[in-house]
Amino acid sequence: MSVQMIGPKIAKSVFQVHDVDNAGQPVLRKRLAKGQLAGFFAKLPPCIVGVEARSSAHHWARELTRLGDEVRLIPPQHVKPYVKRNKTDAADAGAICEAVGRPTMRFVPIKSVSQQAVLALHHTRALLVRQRTATVNALRGVLGEFGLVAGKGAARLEDLRRRLAQANKDTVPVDARQAITSLFEHVDQLRERAEAVEAEILTWHKANAVSRRLAEIPGIGPLTASALVAAVGNRKQFQSSRHFAAWLGLTPRIRASGDRQRIGAISKGGDRYLRTLLIHGARALVGLTKRPGVALRPWLATLVGRRPFPVAATAVAHKTARIVWAMLSREAAFRPWTPAMAA
Repeated sequence: MSVQMIGPKIAKSVFQVHDVDNAGQPVLRKRLAKGQLAGFFAKLPPCIVGVEARSSAHHWARELTRLGDEVRLIPPQHVKPYVKRNKTDAADAGAICEAVGRPTMRFVPIKSVSQQAVLALHHTRALLVRQRTATVNALRGVLGEFGLVAGKGAARLEDLRRRLAQANKDTVPVDARQAITSLFEHVDQLRERAEAVEAEILTWHKANAVSRRLAEIPGIGPLTASALVAAVGNRKQFQSSRHFAAWLGLTPRIRASGDRQRIGAISKGGDRYLRTLLIHGARALVGLTKRPGVALRPWLATLVGRRPFPVAATAVAHKTARIVWAMLSREAAFRPWTPAMAA
């Protein structure tokens, strides 16, 4: 049996495999347990394996690559159009096998173990920050029921803690005080854990030369730089800076028909976490334009003067992404702007 392309449907415990020969005709449809997948591919000659880029896909891609197969990770949204009718594991496997052979298909680079280790730190920190935000919001809601209100921001949380300590039993009953105190303790624990993970990310950033170079870009700090280095991996996968910005979802969404073309908001495709970090850094950079005595590039001052703040921040994030691609592709250092350059 000559097998050219295989489309396994990756799952938690049961995998569906769909094989086609050199002519594109199905030759095998089989269900395998998790422990049988590696042995199944070990018995086959090297072939093209299409895997849907989902949970554990990078792990299986590395394992199958060690067996000599050519593994291609496909974004799930690109596999969906090839599902004929009912969505089943067998239908998904067949769609993957059909999509992997298309000449214009886009693939996801396989991440190494070290890349995923750094990204695991980032995802853990992001989860802890979300949990801390949710707990703070719960605290504000509960304390608001007893008339204890403070201004916005995490810094105002200490005001609520102090006002709770000063409140008498008539204002905040003992039972409610115990529950609220446990929420305050939970917030403190989440903050300490997030700071510990952030310290690990900073240690990795200091030891990585590429991450340190990216951190020299205005609007990019150690968190953003380390996340970009870990997520991008093979920098040669992007043909130009626009492709890199489009991968981050920072390019406009275009709707065109005939001679009519409508350019809308950014596509928001790709990695939401990276895009969020870049936009937050751009917002901080745009906010500097309101401070007197800060020397900024003339184009930035002009942009802020004619466009709303969120639009200007998104444009700066797009430009920052292009600078990142240029530095990664050329392995160059950042050249900071000085007022003398405008002369």
